[in-house]
Amino acid sequence: MNTLRKQILVALAAVGFAGAAFAQTAPAAAPEGRHGHAVTAEQRAAHQAKRAAHRAEFQAKRAERQAARAAKLRTDLKLTAQQEPAFAAFLAAGKPAARPQGQGLGKATGERARFAALPAPQRMERMVERQKQRTARMEARLAALNNFYAVLTPEQKKVFDSQPMHGGFGKGRGHGGGHGGPGHHGARSAALQS
Repeated sequence: MNTLRKQILVALAAVGFAGAAFAQTAPAAAPEGRHGHAVTAEQRAAHQAKRAAHRAEFQAKRAERQAARAAKLRTDLKLTAQQEPAFAAFLAAGKPAARPQGQGLGKATGERARFAALPAPQRMERMVERQKQRTARMEARLAALNNFYAVLTPEQKKVFDSQPMHGGFGKGRGHGGGHGGPGHHGARSAALQS
């Protein structure tokens, strides 16, 4: 097992070094679009505006879906007034973390280039730091889930446990509810679960 890990690490390091060498030797060219055509500043601005509008629409639809799921869960569980604060804390802990300006779907190309230009150990350090932040958010969600679960009656726990997993609660279909199939890997995951 250790030999396999070492081989994987060596391969990843080689790929990183090759990418860094390629980035340093690549000639500076005029900005190009997806199909090799030159892109003007106006076209770039229009594209960024279109992406921003699409992102805003996506976030609005996601917020609607989350609100509908929360309302259904509240109804299914028949929550009491005493359980509402724990439920609200649970829902708040499940909200996605706010991203700093310029990050996310429209991450600046300059940021990617700066990241690619870093030495391999620094890139890995940044990736580890991001993973630590994700883990901390998941641990906070788990704490909120445990607090909420503790205030539920046994009947409510049965209902809650039978719910599809959306954003970290209930019985799920794999990784956070999946995308269209039973689990992250579709039929393969379903076969493994049965």
